[in-house]
Amino acid sequence: MAKIHPTAIVEDGAVLGADVEIGPYAHVGANVRLGDGTIVKQGAIIDGHTTIGSQCQIFPYACVGMKTQDLKYKDGSVSYVEVGDRTVIREFATVHLGTADGEKTIIGSDCLFMCYCHAAHGVILGDHVICSNSVQLAGDVHIQDWAIVGGVCAAHQFCTIGKHAMIGGCSKIRQDVPPYMLCDMHESTLRAIGVNIVGLTRRGFSKEVIQALKEAHRFIYRSDLNRSQALERVENDIEQFDEVRDLVAFYRNSHRGVA
Repeated sequence: MAKIHPTAIVEDGAVLGADVEIGPYAHVGANVRLGDGTIVKQGAIIDGHTTIGSQCQIFPYACVGMKTQDLKYKDGSVSYVEVGDRTVIREFATVHLGTADGEKTIIGSDCLFMCYCHAAHGVILGDHVICSNSVQLAGDVHIQDWAIVGGVCAAHQFCTIGKHAMIGGCSKIRQDVPPYMLCDMHESTLRAIGVNIVGLTRRGFSKEVIQALKEAHRFIYRSDLNRSQALERVENDIEQFDEVRDLVAFYRNSHRGVA
């Protein structure tokens, strides 16, 4: 049985899993599906064609599944928001629907989307992603698994943030951010200042893998080689762990260029 506060509004058609809790003055739209054990706290709004997984927490005054701000949106289009399991969306965060018919905005499982964060149309977050307070993600930004974005960062549309990357607070993200790297602003430009050693160590990466990534960083960022030459050295002179191959592929496949 769902536990619904008397002041909450749950529209006909909404599908609520077992043990769902809806707090006072919350609003759940007709096309919303909430997984088992999900909690929607006071004043939160969940609308649109939105599916939220199990054991999630939607904190007060968050808005999930609202109409996109993209001016290309046409009334009557049907787009979606999907949120995985065990994800937490904190106070006043906003997650908007896609723009075109069928487009999805996706927040993965085990994510933490802190206060005042914004995910625009078509944003895709992988699993275990943390966006600190007031992170602003423009349309079609993709953040891969286990990345951490510091508070008050803003990401330009179509940028990709690689897995296990960590970005310092107040950064302006105009290009793709390489996986496994620690990035921060330097003289108004986002730079990969080193390997995310602490994060990788905490997640069980071996010393050998971390050392190989440090060598790759040295070739790419601290040598006199151009990007193509540096990547060739990484491929030829460093032991080819999966993580090293992932890093090289990320550079080669980037459309916006890599920080």
